[in-house]
Amino acid sequence: MCDVCVMNAVKNKMLSRRNFFKVGAASAATVAAASVGTTAMAQGHESVEDMTHTYDEDFPTYFGESGFSREQVFNFADNGFNLQRLTINEHTGTHIDAPLHFSADGTSVDEIPVSSLVAPLCVIDIAARAAEDADTLVTPDDLQAWIDAHGDIPNGACIAMYSGWASKVETDGYRNFDGEAQHYPGFHVEAAQMLLETGAQSIASDTLSLDHGISADFATHYAWLPTGRFGIENLANLDRVPASGATLVIGAPKHRGGTGGPARIFAMV
Repeated sequence: MCDVCVMNAVKNKMLSRRNFFKVGAASAATVAAASVGTTAMAQGHESVEDMTHTYDEDFPTYFGESGFSREQVFNFADNGFNLQRLTINEHTGTHIDAPLHFSADGTSVDEIPVSSLVAPLCVIDIAARAAEDADTLVTPDDLQAWIDAHGDIPNGACIAMYSGWASKVETDGYRNFDGEAQHYPGFHVEAAQMLLETGAQSIASDTLSLDHGISADFATHYAWLPTGRFGIENLANLDRVPASGATLVIGAPKHRGGTGGPARIFAMV
């Protein structure tokens, strides 16, 4: 066989093998994607809702001062790429309160077990009451009403207060400071204590705090966080998820020794 014929034969064989691997890889990718989709949407989940506020320098904070700043270190025009240096208060935007936030030696945010960051979501709706009374609280009666309607609190659950407050996030009404105190809903300490008797691992609010705004003693923080459980504050879009049945996925930050930090959180519905 001539040299050219040999070269063409080898070339054709290589192209044939390449096409084989392309087809094989594509098929494998299709199967893998289908598998991932099936796993991610297990137990009847069909959609994903973003539960995270977009934050910037103007996002409201508990203390009223900006919790976020940035500096453009490199830019595309001069450097061929963009890079910003961020300075962020751990408790800015949609974020996690780690047990260490309100205890001397509690679990830091990087130590929260990953198994606790995928949680059955239980939504306690007090929006109608909050519209009339900014200082209202999630009470044991609210929790019992949810249990009567939906069954026991699932193990590992996140219990989220839906007060409707997220709609105020771009206004002064979100912090709702009257010159002496803030006014927005939160969890009554007795509700937190009741949840300690269940398998719940986290509580969440759609306000700036787990405690209501006028709290002077942070009773709910002190009752909940030192037990090794964690909190989530400034949750968004609770009006877009059901009272039960959704799964919350909590993209917790993982900086060593952190007392909390901004988190990307979404719900599979």
